Amino acid sequence: MAIHDTVLERFLRYAAIDTQSSEESSMYPSTAKQLDLLRLLADELKQLGLPEVTLDGYGYVMATLPANLPENLPGRQSVPVIGFIAHVDTSPSVSGANVKPQVLEYQGGDIVLPGDSSVIITESENPELMGNRGKTIITSDGTTLLGADDKAGIAIIMTAVQELVNTPSLFHGDMRIGFTPDEEVGAGTRYFDIEKFGAQFAYTVDGDVAGELNKETFSADSAVITVQGRNIHPGKAKGIMVNSIRAIADIIARMPKHIAPETTEGYEPYIHPHYLQGEEEKSTLKILLRDFRTAGLAELRKRLEDIIAEVQPLHPKVRIEMEIIESYRNMREGVEKDPRVLDYLWEAAKRAGLEPKWVPIRGGTDGSRLTATGLPTPNIFTGGKNFHSKTEWLSLSAMECSVSTLLHLVQVWVEKSRL
Repeated sequence: MAIHDTVLERFLRYAAIDTQSSEESSMYPSTAKQLDLLRLLADELKQLGLPEVTLDGYGYVMATLPANLPENLPGRQSVPVIGFIAHVDTSPSVSGANVKPQVLEYQGGDIVLPGDSSVIITESENPELMGNRGKTIITSDGTTLLGADDKAGIAIIMTAVQELVNTPSLFHGDMRIGFTPDEEVGAGTRYFDIEKFGAQFAYTVDGDVAGELNKETFSADSAVITVQGRNIHPGKAKGIMVNSIRAIADIIARMPKHIAPETTEGYEPYIHPHYLQGEEEKSTLKILLRDFRTAGLAELRKRLEDIIAEVQPLHPKVRIEMEIIESYRNMREGVEKDPRVLDYLWEAAKRAGLEPKWVPIRGGTDGSRLTATGLPTPNIFTGGKNFHSKTEWLSLSAMECSVSTLLHLVQVWVEKSRL
C-alpha cells in the first residue's frame, strides 16, 4: 500500500513515469503523458484517505488534509489554511523517458554514470557532494535526466501527508495539496484556480540544497526575434536571395557575453539565447531576459533593440521584428507583505536541525505567479542538483530533511497562530 512508502520509494516510482512537457504543443497539459502521474497521485491521495481529491480538466490535482485540532483547543479557528505545491513535468531540454535511477552510497570522487561513461558528475562542479559522503544519493544512468525537478518535491509532499495521516499527535490546520503540469514551459499556473485551492498561504517544494529557502526569484521576460528574408535556388541567387540566417547570426554575435547564464551568478542579470530555428526565408530566435530588478528588464530589452538597430543596416533587405512576452515577476515583494509566511518557514527549518539561509532563485517557480496573483508562495528545498541535465542528482538525507521541515512547518503555524 502506498500509505507505507518511504520518500525514496515514492520518488523512484514517480521518476519511472515520463512526464516531459513540450514548448511546441498547443494542448494543456502540453503532453498527455503528464496525466499518467497526475492520475496516480490522485489515486494515492485517495488511498491515504484524503477527502476532496480532484483532477480537473486542465490536469491540476488538488486535495484537502482536514485539520486535526481538538475542538477545545484555544485559538484553533485562527489557524489559516496552508498549501503545498509541486509540479509533475520534467524539462523539455533532456529526455525523461525510460529513466533508470541509480541509488548509491556516495564514497567520494567523481561519479561516472553507467549508461554513458562520458557523462560524469564531478566533485569539482558539485561541492555539495562532499557533505553527502557516506550517504545515499540518486542519479540517472546518464542517458536521461533524473526528474528530481520536481518529482522529489512531489515525493516529499506525499510523504509528509502520509506522516500526518499516520501520526494524529502531529497537530495541523487544514492543508491543501496541489500538483501542477507544465511548470517547466512557463505555464504551470495558467489555469490554476486560487479560489478553488482555498489556501491563505502556500509553499512550493521545488528548490535544491538542504537548508536553502527561497523568497525571491528573477523577474522574467522572453524576447522573440523574427528575421524575414527571401529564398531562391542558390544557383540563381545573386542579387535576389536575402538570407535571414546571416542576419540572425550577426544579432547573436553581438549579444554581450558578460551578461549570460554561463558568466553570471547571484543577483547578476542575463540575456540568454536558448532556441534557434532558421532557413534562408525566415529565422526565429528565442531569448530569455532575467533580472531580479523588474526595472532591469527594460534595460535588457534596450540592449536587444540597440543590437537590432546596429544589424539592420548591414542587411537592409531583411525585416527584423522583436516581440517581448512577460513571463513572471520576482516574488519577494508579495511574500514579504505578511512576514509570517517566511518567519514560520525559517523556524521550521531550524527545528528540522538545519541552518537555513535565504538564497535567490536564478529562475522561477509556480510560486512566482501565484504570489503575483495574491497567494504568497515561497519555495522549499528538495535536495536536488544539476536540474535539466543528465548529471542531475538527489540527496536522500536532504529529502528527509525537507519532509521534516514540512512537518514542523504545519505545527509552527498552529502554535504561532494561536498566540
